[in-house]
Amino acid sequence: MNTDLFIQKLLENARLNGLEQAEVFLSSGDSFRAMSQQGQLSNYTVNTTRGLSLRGIYQGKMGYAATEALDEEAIDMLVSGVMESALLSEDDSFQQIYEGDEIYPELHCYNPELDQVDEKRKIDLLLSLEPMAKEKDPRIVQLAYNAIVTASSTHRIVNTHGLDLQDKDNIAYAYAGAVAKEGDRVATGMGMSISRDFDQLDAEKIVNEATEEALFMLSAEPVPSGTYRCIIENRCMPDLLSVFSGVFSAENAQKGMSLLSGKEGEMIASPAVTLMDDPLMENGLGSQPFDAEGVACFAKPVIENGRFTTLLHNLKTAHKAGVKSTGNASRAGYAGPVRVSPTNFYLKPGAKSLACMMEEMQNGLVITEVSGLHAGANAISGDFSLIAQGYTVTDGKKDKAVDRITVAGNFFQLLKNIRQVGCDLFFPGSSTGSPSVDIGEIAVAGK
Repeated sequence: MNTDLFIQKLLENARLNGLEQAEVFLSSGDSFRAMSQQGQLSNYTVNTTRGLSLRGIYQGKMGYAATEALDEEAIDMLVSGVMESALLSEDDSFQQIYEGDEIYPELHCYNPELDQVDEKRKIDLLLSLEPMAKEKDPRIVQLAYNAIVTASSTHRIVNTHGLDLQDKDNIAYAYAGAVAKEGDRVATGMGMSISRDFDQLDAEKIVNEATEEALFMLSAEPVPSGTYRCIIENRCMPDLLSVFSGVFSAENAQKGMSLLSGKEGEMIASPAVTLMDDPLMENGLGSQPFDAEGVACFAKPVIENGRFTTLLHNLKTAHKAGVKSTGNASRAGYAGPVRVSPTNFYLKPGAKSLACMMEEMQNGLVITEVSGLHAGANAISGDFSLIAQGYTVTDGKKDKAVDRITVAGNFFQLLKNIRQVGCDLFFPGSSTGSPSVDIGEIAVAGK
């Protein structure tokens, strides 16, 4: 059945069956993914998905139902599913279907030319990476993993208030993990390129980043245990910020799962810290004109010059708090419930380069990678103890490679300790980004 006709019939059926308000959320997408090893394709996937959900208010409660089939039978199934779901719901909080905003921002997150790139061009780029890497240095023995991915998606919201919104985006990225070997020593390095323009995927950049890091880390050793002056590099800080991003969710705060509950207006970080949630960022991976409830998105500081300005809200949490939604409603797929998530979430860059910050630090550590985030970080208390690697800084210059160390601290205290934020804002293949950050001192367990 034609999509528009299906939606029209579905909403009419919902109205006739007593749903006070109803909303259709339609999601569709196409993706391509290929991986290779030893010059041969090891994985190749082309996938198309389309699904639709109906949510609505029945007898004062919100119900959900979802389907992948758009036919007459699905209409009755969806409406009865919403009614049953609402009757079974134990959530008595205020719920609503959004009437819409007068103005929505215009974004350009879709490049039609990207969807026209044929699979041969994608595979040719992928297969060029390993030979290029091996030519860089005889110690590069292989690419342990490398892949190319393209994806496009469309989201549409239509409701009984007459709201009809649609957003489309796409993206391409390629990455490689180089393996270097010298004697008994083995090290790895990572390189990535991401763009909405396929011609901008830079194979040379990917290979250079991966091989240079792998070769440098061949000589890595742990440093003695102690307290070190420390900079967290822009490839690593986004991982730390991402794992603790939930503390800025009003949903978590209202469930008692965030220590930031009720702290709006307080200084919770160094004055050097401004944390942005910016859904309107040009070419951002989290950019969107409206959220999963149809609320118009806008950029806002979550922390401004160290002061906590707002939790992130959807309509439900905003009503409970007596504030307006921040446009951060999200859904994990068409069948998922409405939750709260950041969009393009990043520390606002400062004025100084990493090299300048290292010069000012003189002696210390730069952390380039942490692992064990889910096991070694408590997303509520903020405590973390993470395996890390990076390099020493001696007399203001990059010195020796470091690995097999553990860094420990507390995220909330780290925010207060930040001395300065660099100018090198970077998003490592996600919608959470950061420049390099001078975090002052941190406890290190090494040799």
